[in-house]
Amino acid sequence: MRLKHTKKYYFSVEGETEQWYLKWLQNLINQTPESKIKVSFDCPVQKNPLRRAKSIVLTGKTEIYHISDYESNDETHVREFKETIDRMSEAKKIGKQINYKFGYSNLTFDLWIVLHKTDCNGALAHRKHYLQYINRGFCETFQKMDDYKHENNFKRILGKTSLQNVIDAVKRSKMIMKRNLENGYILQKYKGYEYYNENPSLAIWEIIERVLNDCGLV
Repeated sequence: MRLKHTKKYYFSVEGETEQWYLKWLQNLINQTPESKIKVSFDCPVQKNPLRRAKSIVLTGKTEIYHISDYESNDETHVREFKETIDRMSEAKKIGKQINYKFGYSNLTFDLWIVLHKTDCNGALAHRKHYLQYINRGFCETFQKMDDYKHENNFKRILGKTSLQNVIDAVKRSKMIMKRNLENGYILQKYKGYEYYNENPSLAIWEIIERVLNDCGLV
């Protein structure tokens, strides 16, 4: 039996749930016999993309995906979001041949989790409103977002999630972005990066789809 080649992917993530998810997906893919390759996700919790770029040791041209939230249209959140883009832009210029890609979620990463099980097409006023979708989709009864984000609880819902659910989340994400375009929403452009101010919208699916393609799973 021929050993599978291992391909490494680089991320920076803003919270533990994102890190737990990526490590879960890595293990899921590596346990899937149909995958053409094995994958390795280098995904430390690091909110500052520039700091991540400076600390990483690389031997050639490398893409890093930053997983980030667009929490609201409030001035503070918009400023923080743009500051993250500023750091990604700066990271491209430090002489390490790094190309930073943006895996944002609007409102939050919780949207991506929801899409594994169900549609989420309407705009939400606050991230806590994802909880109703999480409870319904994963047959849970969480009372607070903090309960859902507790390590044991979050890993339990990942245990209820399949590779087909991941593929479904990519499809649902594409439909959301297609609908945003059809609705005439303005695709914001800032320092070479694109995003919608409106929710739901997200780009995290792009790297996940790429990984699944590399593995021959879609």
